[in-house]
Amino acid sequence: MNDTAPAGLSAAAPAPAEDDSRRHAPMTFREFVAMIAALMALNALAIDIMLPALQDIGAALGVADENDRQAILPAYLIGFGAGQLLIGSVSDRFGRRPVLLVGLVFYVAAAILCAFAPSFTALLIGRFVQGLASAAPRVVTTSIVRDCYGGRRMASVLSLAMTIFMVVPVIAPSIGQGIVLFAPWQGIFWLLALYGLGMLAWTWARLPETLEPERRRAIGPRALAVAFREVFTTRQTFGYAVAAGAMFGALFSFLVTGEQIFAQLYGLGPLFPVAFAGMAGAMAVSSLINSRLVGRLGTRRLSHTAMTGFVLVAAALLALALLDVLTIVPLVALMSCALFLVGMIFANLNALAMEPMGHIAGTASSVFGSVTTLMAATIGAVLGQAFDGTVVPLFTGWTILGVAALGVIAITERGRLYGRGA
Repeated sequence: MNDTAPAGLSAAAPAPAEDDSRRHAPMTFREFVAMIAALMALNALAIDIMLPALQDIGAALGVADENDRQAILPAYLIGFGAGQLLIGSVSDRFGRRPVLLVGLVFYVAAAILCAFAPSFTALLIGRFVQGLASAAPRVVTTSIVRDCYGGRRMASVLSLAMTIFMVVPVIAPSIGQGIVLFAPWQGIFWLLALYGLGMLAWTWARLPETLEPERRRAIGPRALAVAFREVFTTRQTFGYAVAAGAMFGALFSFLVTGEQIFAQLYGLGPLFPVAFAGMAGAMAVSSLINSRLVGRLGTRRLSHTAMTGFVLVAAALLALALLDVLTIVPLVALMSCALFLVGMIFANLNALAMEPMGHIAGTASSVFGSVTTLMAATIGAVLGQAFDGTVVPLFTGWTILGVAALGVIAITERGRLYGRGA
């Protein structure tokens, strides 16, 4: 694999300096970070708010098998992953703003479609379409950050955005629980539609175009093939994309099985959102800490160390599960530690993968998002279907995924782990 970009693509207009905040004027830095976080949250809310409602939706639409109800989550994620393949290239050609606005319109429309779904099949179709639409804000937000910032400053911006964004996974299950307690499950999709409308209005009013005309690229078949080949053959970008996909798969497998594990296996019932909030809160805290440390320690040292820690915690959870001594307190404590480490891993792996791709940020963000999301959907579906009334399949998967991700990173870095680097 190549370590540098091909000459033809390197000749494109240069990427921004570490700090080029003028590109998102008139927004201040704080408003910019808040908007990026809120756009990221569209995706997290569409996943996590579903967790307490799976039983109600299954009962209402005639789905008796609990593992089959999990399809509500992978259906969304498959659409989300597939939609990212071309979104970035389109935004590299026509600009970030129009692509984002169109995606938000379809996000709202898909939420309304889900609210009126007469069958489980129709609901899955609606969720797939909503996932496709969510690809636009996912890809475009990363590209916008790359348009405006580079290097450690980019990693810091992403970490700050993720700190705000992580509030959504903390509160989303509680919101979903509240809706199904006092209203039909369709209320969840009406809330998603309202949130999408709010983001559409905000971005329409305040977000400028961040991609300068001279940095736009053609999207003909040849140009796309060249850009995709660069992404897949650039050692740093592809290696970190695969590692991030494995870790996203570990997280998604927890989301898919979390309600069955905590609400049913461990008997938490309606208290499941409380336990989930505590664990998701650990991810928010780690993102904040990462934003403070990344400038001093570097993305490589932080992400490699966090990956090693995740492997150790996952192995400890698996050992306790196999010994059948994993009670609720150590389960929540150790899973919180694991998710704390995951929160520190994601922003840094994303930044490392995108760093060589400034001249094709949209396409690179598309491929990165598609690879990681489709990997996560596949891994989550496999581990979800493997649920057998114990946590052994989940933590076996976590341990394997952590070791595999760390191995991929070691290959990508040619064995040089934990260095300061970028």
